[in-house]
Amino acid sequence: MDDNALLELAAGLALQASEVILEIRARGFSVDRKADQSVVTEADRAAEVLILAGLRAAAPDIQVIAEEEIASGHVASASPAFWLVDPLDGTREFTSGSDDFAVNIGLVRDRRVVLGVVAVPATGELFGGIVGRGAWKRWHGTQTPISVRSVPAEGATIVASRHHGAGPELDAFLAGRTVAAIRNYGSSLKFCRLAEGIADLYPRFGRTMEWDTGAPQAVLEAAGGSVCNIDGTPLLYGKPGWENPHFVCSGR
Repeated sequence: MDDNALLELAAGLALQASEVILEIRARGFSVDRKADQSVVTEADRAAEVLILAGLRAAAPDIQVIAEEEIASGHVASASPAFWLVDPLDGTREFTSGSDDFAVNIGLVRDRRVVLGVVAVPATGELFGGIVGRGAWKRWHGTQTPISVRSVPAEGATIVASRHHGAGPELDAFLAGRTVAAIRNYGSSLKFCRLAEGIADLYPRFGRTMEWDTGAPQAVLEAAGGSVCNIDGTPLLYGKPGWENPHFVCSGR
């Protein structure tokens, strides 16, 4: 399969997973705790089962690294090419009734993200992109190219996590910058808001895992943005323990 076909495979599975998630939300669900005390629901698990089956059937030669499999004790090390799957990114938002949750499916080759999709079940938005070839948003039956913007004269719009959005590290990072607004979002939506040109910077100082960032990083970079570690080096993948350092997402 070429990259266009792989992107469409991921897009279709993300939409199917979105339907499963919304069905479970509509009928109700229980909330459990994983070993790290993060929350997990039936929707996380059901969406992941669907996505893994689809990826492994259509592209059996590509390894899959998925959040709930890893959480259940599955041990894996990175191969040269692998999928990163977060079947329900923003489970806390999902359980609290917010709409800021997403489905992330991204592909990594040689430690760098190359393509990805982010579906937003509650709104019907679907973001996708291939790095170096452009990004798009599908919504209400229309696909529209998206790209990052230059920072407006009135200052940057900052996006921040709902749960890790404030603190001395963010204050220090923003010191000396002209800031027009700070907006809080959950999940990988923060990357997507930069990618579609309605925000400018997303500094992240809280803990994230590779499945949280792989797909949305691909969308943002395909839209012309960048994702770097705090020291300016690229955010790479296949790290021990799958944990990311602090990073900054930027538009143009």
